[in-house]
Amino acid sequence: MSEERSPDGAHAGAVLFDVDGTLIDTAYLHAVAWWQAFRQAGLTVPMARTHRAIGMGSDHLLDHLLGPDRDKDGDSALSASHNALFAAYWPSLQPFDGAARLLHACRQRGWRVVLASSAKEDELSAMRAALNAEDSIDAVTGAGDVASSKPAPDLVEQALERAGVPPERAVFVGDTRWDVEAAARAGVPCIGMLSGGWSRAELEQAGAVEVYEGPAELLGKLDGSILSQPSKD
Repeated sequence: MSEERSPDGAHAGAVLFDVDGTLIDTAYLHAVAWWQAFRQAGLTVPMARTHRAIGMGSDHLLDHLLGPDRDKDGDSALSASHNALFAAYWPSLQPFDGAARLLHACRQRGWRVVLASSAKEDELSAMRAALNAEDSIDAVTGAGDVASSKPAPDLVEQALERAGVPPERAVFVGDTRWDVEAAARAGVPCIGMLSGGWSRAELEQAGAVEVYEGPAELLGKLDGSILSQPSKD
């Protein structure tokens, strides 16, 4: 894919979208799948704690929930159980209202649109199918493209590379504290979405520059947001 530039020769801006909980209504499905995977392994992790870790990749999520000093021999089996349990939901995945139209509107305004997800390739493919917005997506990066997932900045940095823009010409859109932290570590401002179950105060405290209920609200308020037009500064 060729590198897109604005008419004056400067790099076009890029908007980097998290997918789970931001564009597709999956945050609580992941919480249930992880809870069941833990139960199958004889582990008890409260659902509320599990939900608060959603948005991390499995590498950080298991450390966060089970502790970094645990016996990690069972990690692969836990991840495989979660993946199998979550896959049962693939046929019924539901994008949030306005999600595909938001991507289209951003691209129409001159943004490059990049999906930046902690999901594995097959899971991300299922979500892209549910989203049904391929004509608005310029690039995609997932868990297999980076060494460390959110809240590490690797995924955001890889998305910037795919978009061909520097951090100051990008905006990240996510639904968790982990998204906001990953974006900040990469030098990218983050718009927060309440659609993943985090509160406005929590996302703002983490550093989100704007917060919306979900894609539909952001779409309706694009003219007043930092996504109104890509910066040419």
